[in-house]
Amino acid sequence: MSTITRHTVPGLPPSMSPSSHAVEADGFVFLTGQFARNLDDPGSPLPEGIASQTEQTLKNMERVLGSLGLKIENVVSVRAFLTNFKRDYDEMNEVYSRFFHPDHRPTRTCVGVTDLVRDALIEIDCVARR
Repeated sequence: MSTITRHTVPGLPPSMSPSSHAVEADGFVFLTGQFARNLDDPGSPLPEGIASQTEQTLKNMERVLGSLGLKIENVVSVRAFLTNFKRDYDEMNEVYSRFFHPDHRPTRTCVGVTDLVRDALIEIDCVARR
């Protein structure tokens, strides 16, 4: 049986849901969904627009990965959730593509949802590999 490690990262605000920041098993690291809150001031308003929210969400993902000794290149799979899929998909992709080098792009599923925490426009979770 493999060891399962649940990570609550010091210096980061707690998850909005009753969950760990990440869970690790067999060299895979599963990050809980990230959204565009400011991790240093979590109560502050979310940025306006899908481009700004996508950028902040991915920076948050990088920060959590970094706290675990990982980089964006370690990401093997991503799930993105958009509250306005038709309006925001192309603009989200423009920002998203800047974070993942063409030679290191993970698999991805992107779906439209009816609502997200704090009225966020996007939430992203991922799986990384050590």
